[in-house]
Amino acid sequence: MTIDHGMADAGRDVVGAMVLGAWDAFLDQAAAVDLGRATRLPGWRAQEVCVHLGAWPDRTALAGLVADARAGGTGEPADPDASNARVTAAHRDADRATVLSALRAAREATERYLADEPVELDTAPTVSTVGRLPMLSVVLGQAYELAVHGLDLVSAGAPAPPAAVLQSGIAALADVTGALAAAQGITAGAALATPDGGWAFAAADAAGWTVRRLAAGEVPGTAVEAPADLLLDAASGRVNPVVALARRRLRVHELTGLMQLAPIVQSAPGIPGGPILQLAARTLGTTGGLLGRLRRG
Repeated sequence: MTIDHGMADAGRDVVGAMVLGAWDAFLDQAAAVDLGRATRLPGWRAQEVCVHLGAWPDRTALAGLVADARAGGTGEPADPDASNARVTAAHRDADRATVLSALRAAREATERYLADEPVELDTAPTVSTVGRLPMLSVVLGQAYELAVHGLDLVSAGAPAPPAAVLQSGIAALADVTGALAAAQGITAGAALATPDGGWAFAAADAAGWTVRRLAAGEVPGTAVEAPADLLLDAASGRVNPVVALARRRLRVHELTGLMQLAPIVQSAPGIPGGPILQLAARTLGTTGGLLGRLRRG
């Protein structure tokens, strides 16, 4: 049986361009912002946002993921909150040049992986913070983080991330959700649609999962539809998706289809997109029940 591996099957030329483009855009944002400015994240300045994305002597996350992929993906998921707390506490007073250098080092580590590691490693499983994923899917996951944190920097006065970066982040979101659905034996899919297009995934149990690009205006079947920045904010919990739904800024099509994916949150509660899947679980039911919950929110 041929097993699909989502975006990893697109190859590192495609994924690499998306991730390195996201890094370049984030580096431009970081260079333009006052790192001492507060962001919309409670207790985090632009400094903490940038510090936790950087590569430091006491935190080289990508190297650990590569080592685990070589070993067959048998490690244990790290606690991202604890790791973030350690690195931000250790480097919260680092000067601007050092922080920007750490960000460049993280980009360079990704570039080295894409240039030097064997292609066979791309579909090898490694244990990420949300479970076992192909190594190249984990690399693409950086685009989601960079897009979301790029939006965080906007709240501190940085320029907005380019539209292409937001789409790369949505691609990573679709890829991870499809991978986790397939790992749980779920046969289902959904589209993440924006006015500029989007991405759709389809999981098929043991056969793996696929991810495809959507054209502008294409909203097929089960879908979550919103502007790209709002979609990422809802997926990451920056915006309450229930409130966005009530205000008609976010739309859900075929809610029962989305409900098939809700069990993923039970096994990986911190997954990207978790708030949207929880929205499905909370809002399925009668119209009266839905409206009552929205009013309380």
